[in-house]
Amino acid sequence: MTDEQPAGTGPQAAPRDPLSATAQEPGGPWGVRTFRRDRRHKKLGGVCAGLGQHCDMDPVIFRIGLALLSVTSGLGLVFYGFVWLFVPFEDEEENEARRLLSGRVDGQALTAVLFALVGCGVFLSLLNNGGALTFATVLALLLAGAGYWSQQRGTTDPDPVAAQAVADAPPEAKAPPVAGAPSWWRDPIIKDGTHDGISGYFWGPEGVSVEYQPDPPHGRIRRREPEEAPRPKPRGPRWIGGLVFLGALLAGGLGTGLTWEEQSLGTSLQTGLALALAVFGIGIAFSAFLGRTGVGSIVLAVITAVLLAGAAALPKDISTTWARTEWKPASTEQVKARYELGTGVGTLDLTRAGPGKGRTLTTGAEMGAGQLKVILPKDSTVKLDIEVGVGDIQLPDDRKDDVDIAPGKEKTVTLDPPAGSKDGGTLKLHVEVGIGQVEVTRATS
Repeated sequence: MTDEQPAGTGPQAAPRDPLSATAQEPGGPWGVRTFRRDRRHKKLGGVCAGLGQHCDMDPVIFRIGLALLSVTSGLGLVFYGFVWLFVPFEDEEENEARRLLSGRVDGQALTAVLFALVGCGVFLSLLNNGGALTFATVLALLLAGAGYWSQQRGTTDPDPVAAQAVADAPPEAKAPPVAGAPSWWRDPIIKDGTHDGISGYFWGPEGVSVEYQPDPPHGRIRRREPEEAPRPKPRGPRWIGGLVFLGALLAGGLGTGLTWEEQSLGTSLQTGLALALAVFGIGIAFSAFLGRTGVGSIVLAVITAVLLAGAAALPKDISTTWARTEWKPASTEQVKARYELGTGVGTLDLTRAGPGKGRTLTTGAEMGAGQLKVILPKDSTVKLDIEVGVGDIQLPDDRKDDVDIAPGKEKTVTLDPPAGSKDGGTLKLHVEVGIGQVEVTRATS
């Protein structure tokens, strides 16, 4: 090779594979990038480092953004956990989810599952917080837009001539086969028609390793006894699962007990279940490093996350104490604008609080969970607006044994006074119950 000849162009230089160039160079010849997690610059799972490399941005931007999304809505944990599960490292083809499904449970996969579960719990607990979800949506759109713009700013249009040249390039030249190499697709029969009785196929006899060694003028098949398999290392201690379960019970009971008197039922249950889920997560991560992660802990963590989601869906006005309350105003002036009860049985008796001739009275009643009974004035026209989250509505003309429990029940009706009654005015009544029954009757005297 002369001094003017560039390196890599001599007769001994191997031709360059365009497909390998696409996989190795950022963007490849057509600007195609494959998102992978980055092992070299990872802090936890390599997700933010992979996003930074994929979008040509500083990974710190994604770390701060996902941290804010995790705190405000839980979406950051959900995104990080699922990407950690389903996106492999840049030097691997198998992701953590496939390892988990194949029984190879380790701390990486379990931590990713924990992230996703905790994120789902936080997100479900903030469904009624419109401000937090709006902020999280705007922040997620900003991060996605910034990443897309950064990825596209340095991309050039593909050269059609170069793309066609790569497509028309001949296949890569390969080295010729080595003389005397084994032929696994052929039974090594000796020329005289005899052989050792051992198959020379690649899959071979079970328990015996077949080795082909060229021995001029004929090849021979020789047996090689398999090496003793290494003994598996003993797994970690067995006591970790019981301690994790006990710790989760104590944390859940403590969190629920401390908030039982001051908070609503949903908030109290969310506090206890969130603490229990945190204990399960710490225990799973710790046991994974010790080498013994029980399936029971994972199942209990999933059940706890489902219960946490159910507690987040409970109406906020359901209290933790069951009470029996009766409101019985003696006149129109004593009628309140709204009556409220958390949990129990409430009775609103408006028998003596009729609006009177030509007058209109507006009031309402609200209950979190339980039974709400409403007794209407005898001679008043009543305009009813009833909403029940999950339960039943009983009107004066309905049969008492006809109970129809269903979610999202609503009724808007007008009840006229009995025939022959005097004008008792108009009563506008709005009744709302989260879980339970609304029973409406009319006074008889």
